[in-house]
Amino acid sequence: MAIKSKIHQARKEAGLTQGDLANAAGISRQAFTAIESGKSVPSTIIALRLARKLRTTVEDLFWLDDECG
Repeated sequence: MAIKSKIHQARKEAGLTQGDLANAAGISRQAFTAIESGKSVPSTIIALRLARKLRTTVEDLFWLDDECG
């Protein structure tokens, strides 16, 4: 079972760069890139910070691949 996300779409819609979100989450741009590409799963605190910056919920950004997203 994998985690899916729409973080890339949400970031683009918000007009933010990868660096903007990385800074808001307190991580490196490289770490954010790994999350955005699906190569890494964010910790709870990072997911909450990303959702806060994007003015949405963690559940709206990330879901299990067996769920409707």
